[in-house]
Amino acid sequence: MRTIALVSEHASPLAPPGSVDSGGQNIYVANLARELAAQGHRVDVFTRQDDPSQPRTLAWQPGIRVIHVPAGPARPIPKESLLPYMGQFGEFLLNYFRNNWPIYDIVHANFFMSGLACLPATREFGVPLVMTFHALDRVRRQHQGSADRFPAERYAIELELVRRAEKLIAECPQDLEDLVEHYGADPAKIDIIPCGFEAQEFTPMDKTAARLALGWDPERFSVLQLGRMVPRKGVDNVIQALGVLRRRHGVDAKLYVVGGDASKPDDLSTPELGRLRDIAAQAGVADTVEFCGRRDREQLSLFYGACDVFVTTPWYEPFGITPVEAMACARPVIGAAVGGIRSTVVDGKTGYLVPPRDPEALADRLAYLATHAQTAQRLGRNGLRRAQKMFTWSGVARDMLRAYAGLAQPAMASRRSHYERTAEEALAAK
Repeated sequence: MRTIALVSEHASPLAPPGSVDSGGQNIYVANLARELAAQGHRVDVFTRQDDPSQPRTLAWQPGIRVIHVPAGPARPIPKESLLPYMGQFGEFLLNYFRNNWPIYDIVHANFFMSGLACLPATREFGVPLVMTFHALDRVRRQHQGSADRFPAERYAIELELVRRAEKLIAECPQDLEDLVEHYGADPAKIDIIPCGFEAQEFTPMDKTAARLALGWDPERFSVLQLGRMVPRKGVDNVIQALGVLRRRHGVDAKLYVVGGDASKPDDLSTPELGRLRDIAAQAGVADTVEFCGRRDREQLSLFYGACDVFVTTPWYEPFGITPVEAMACARPVIGAAVGGIRSTVVDGKTGYLVPPRDPEALADRLAYLATHAQTAQRLGRNGLRRAQKMFTWSGVARDMLRAYAGLAQPAMASRRSHYERTAEEALAAK
């Protein structure tokens, strides 16, 4: 049995996914923790306290504790503004390790700020640091330019973490290439381990029954977009493609957009959703785009099950969990040929890959699926087999444990050395 610290400064496993700073990383940390615990290990998840009512330590699930770290005001803060509080986060971790040592075999940091906060404690106690970046500064800035609001220091911090971490987890082959090309990472200490889906949560269901439960038209060609409502997710591209689909191909499809900060449509008044509504009006499809708001995890399989095709066309995506979830529900996926989507969606076999920011190409593929139902079903079945073979969270956890395994023995030796030094110092003091 190992005791593992998962550190995720802005993405709590308790947060509902779909809001601005709650998405793939939250799902990754929550499910990795669950599966590590299910396979007999103890897991502590350290995340920033963003509500004064949160307990310091919460026994979340068997074998898993969530520890809320006081770092900055106990309220939601955009992740782009959290770097100044990472000193407090790191000081808390250092003191926690001092007061509870020995406890951790592995510290697995998620995102660059978590890695920065982990450095003092892992250095003092010789615990191996494993890094999953989830996104990289150099790649984000290539796509977002001045729209990227993270501090300029991010790149230097990531360089230091690439050098200092004992193991780097790339979520797809593109992620590995980016780490080597832009950060000079040693390929020998990089393992490719993808994200996954929860097999009991996402499974095929009858489309007619799913549509009846959601109140959808039982016959209309229906497209689903699900995820965080931020510009880089390319929801505007999907809306514009709907307009092209209507004008060029004569297909009157319905687009359901799931995600956002609010669960009631009347409350969907964020700037990004306002921008998307304007785009829908300009594209002439305001009447066929429905913004559904945030939905609980247990409802998402209904949305996947009800759609004819799932679409996701971000211009940058380190991995992308939603295409895998859609495949697990036996639905074809049209995805942008970027990042991790290129390694999950097999073009022509489980769906189609299209260029990002190309509504015409997306509309062409949608039109084909709208008129070739048997092809769509075949792609969905292939996707289901691929998801079950390659992307279950239980498999992800097994792969992660193998990555940890080569690091744990040196850590044990380091801890013994630490104890011996501490004992010698205590004797000398007497």
